[in-house]
Amino acid sequence: MEIERQRGISVATSVLAFIYKDKKINILDTPGHKDFAEDTFRTLTAVDSVIVVIDVAKGVEEQTEKLVEVCRMRKIPMLVFINKLDREGKDAFDLMDEVEQKLKLRVTPLSFPIGMGYDFKGIYNIWEKNINLFEGDSRKNIEETIAFSDINSKELEEIIGEKPANRLREELELIDEVYPSFNLEEYLSGELQPVFFGSALNNFGVRELLDCFVEIAPTPRAKESDTRLVKPEEEKLSGFVFKIHANMDPKHRDRIAFVKVVSGTFERNKPYLHVRQGKNLKFSSPNAFFAEKKEIVDISYPGDIVGLHDTGNFKIGDTLTEGEKMNFKGIPSFSPEHFRYINNADPLKSKQLEKGIDQLMDEGVAQLFTIEMNGRKVIGTVGALQYEVIQYRLEHEYGAKCTYENFPAFKACWVKPQDPKSAEFAEFKRVKQKFMAHDKYGQLVFLADSDFSIQMTQQKYPTVELFFTSDYQKR
Repeated sequence: MEIERQRGISVATSVLAFIYKDKKINILDTPGHKDFAEDTFRTLTAVDSVIVVIDVAKGVEEQTEKLVEVCRMRKIPMLVFINKLDREGKDAFDLMDEVEQKLKLRVTPLSFPIGMGYDFKGIYNIWEKNINLFEGDSRKNIEETIAFSDINSKELEEIIGEKPANRLREELELIDEVYPSFNLEEYLSGELQPVFFGSALNNFGVRELLDCFVEIAPTPRAKESDTRLVKPEEEKLSGFVFKIHANMDPKHRDRIAFVKVVSGTFERNKPYLHVRQGKNLKFSSPNAFFAEKKEIVDISYPGDIVGLHDTGNFKIGDTLTEGEKMNFKGIPSFSPEHFRYINNADPLKSKQLEKGIDQLMDEGVAQLFTIEMNGRKVIGTVGALQYEVIQYRLEHEYGAKCTYENFPAFKACWVKPQDPKSAEFAEFKRVKQKFMAHDKYGQLVFLADSDFSIQMTQQKYPTVELFFTSDYQKR
């Protein structure tokens, strides 16, 4: 998106696929900024393995800690790529210590840098026992490596110099003593994380990562639904929508639902059951995404990401099957941390504003709440930067302008009374009427003004349950 080019950050998950050594790799590249964490966590429901990228200068950031915590909890296999080695940064061992301590990971390096920053000379590939020399030119042939069966060979000094060669030998000896050997079963179970080093912008160190990745990464994994465990080798199709994006092509104003294929095969023009709506749908032009190009595909397999042109049928969390009634689990909507009234800045563009807000909320960019007492609209976000993105996209994609006012809320609490007709529930709604709202799906929400207010509410109205996440599937 244009705003991503201007700000130099990603604000939404991007999808692409490519073939590498006869293997198809589907990549879901998530935003690195903490304000867009919800998009990242939703995307984790659609992945089978994760590559965690660490900047040599910044080290482990807060967003990375949260992401890794979720991966650990779900036992998703992880690799670590320590990036930007051609810039000055922290020592390689210090970075791995930080990864272990802050992320609570058990790491083993499978490549290692020869120097760093100004002195960066290349990568020693521990996995394949060869050296790739850095020339600072992204156009160089990255297949040019020098095999080293014996790291003590005099040839090493001739290639990288005596001092760097001796230091590399010492560092590799230390790695053997300190870090565990690579074990495939431990990696696949999420108990051991291989580490690679490189400079992605220069396309350096990436080959080492990919060569190892296609050997050790898991094939598509089974996924829990609300009725059973669905395995990828099953014949019948199942899949779920984890992302919706409007206006990917500004010329056509299209809206695409991204479906992760869990089992079976997805075939063009074949009818599938939209479980939530209870009706069959056919798709004449399902897309796959190769780099910056979209291609219509006739068939897709487990692990693939399929883009379906959508006229408003899909919501995040929707399931497609060949007739079986089930819903996949684990696609939550988190309680926002920032709340603002949204106002129309151009009364002549009311319809455009309404359409824009409706579509952006469907994407999961933010959450929309309607105050019961006065009907005013409140937008809740995980991070403050999201408001700027919404404002920008409304203007540039829908021709509508908006302004914001602060709304004094601390947290959104989804409300579920044990008895909707009870006097206690009626009293709760009367006392809290200023803060009662409905989300986009009609669910009742209490927009609490403080943590103290939540605690007091839970004590005073014990039969009124409050939830801080809302499962998309329950809608």
